[in-house]
Amino acid sequence: MRARLLFYRRLRSPLHATRAGVSVLWVASLSAAALLLYHPVALLVLLGAVLCAGAGAGVGRALARSMRAAAFLALPIVLVNVLVSRQGLTVLARLGDLGPFGQGDLTLEALLYGAVIALKVTVLFALTTLASLSVDPDEMLAILRRLSFRSALTASLATRMVPVLGADAQRLAEAQRTRPQGAPRGATARLGVLTAVISGSLDRALDVAATLELRGFATAPRAPRRHRAYSRHDIAFLASAAAVLGVAVLARATGTLAFSAYPEVHARFGAAGCALCAALLAAVLLPFADRRGIDP
Repeated sequence: MRARLLFYRRLRSPLHATRAGVSVLWVASLSAAALLLYHPVALLVLLGAVLCAGAGAGVGRALARSMRAAAFLALPIVLVNVLVSRQGLTVLARLGDLGPFGQGDLTLEALLYGAVIALKVTVLFALTTLASLSVDPDEMLAILRRLSFRSALTASLATRMVPVLGADAQRLAEAQRTRPQGAPRGATARLGVLTAVISGSLDRALDVAATLELRGFATAPRAPRRHRAYSRHDIAFLASAAAVLGVAVLARATGTLAFSAYPEVHARFGAAGCALCAALLAAVLLPFADRRGIDP
């Protein structure tokens, strides 16, 4: 069960050695770059950089496994855009009159634009997975605790209950398989496990609420602010976040990596675009070159 779910574990990597707030800012800057850029080459470079960053953080295998789920999201995006969009001029196939949906023309431009959007979603999915594997949730919730203690406590309890519910589901599934008449198959078995897990989670929630009330969590004061000096990894990832965002804004403002799909495909990529892609790759990966001070 732990092999399937994405859990944070403290590993020996520069990203794990960075404070949670800086890591979140770094991931947010990469996400903003993915939203600003439309050129397929730039998005592919950014996706490769994220996968290499996952390898540098020691979570490369889990990140690669998550790409299977991203593929299931990307394929429908491409198909829906091809079937719905009517703006392209390069017709690949004509399906005739589709009634209220108009003329059913499948265009190359719709296919490429759908692929670009799917690539954006894949990059964002990879970044979300990398954040869940590399950012300490307890430290992140400690930051939120200074803003709202009750919200942070609720989020902390919810995240802590996920592995507990997963273990409950695993035990219930094993119990199903040991029944003398045989375990139910298909949707019936999954529905039985889900019903039992939900009912058990409600009972556990009441017990946790009663325990928190007895311990006086409702009257707990706001957590004091703790000052901690920025490490070399914090500074490196802050600089990386600024550089990535700067490259993306520069590419968008100057049109160096301009891309448009409608009415015809126009993709601009020259020496300047190649330089910006190289700078983007270097900005993402350079913080992982410093391996000093990464002991868990």
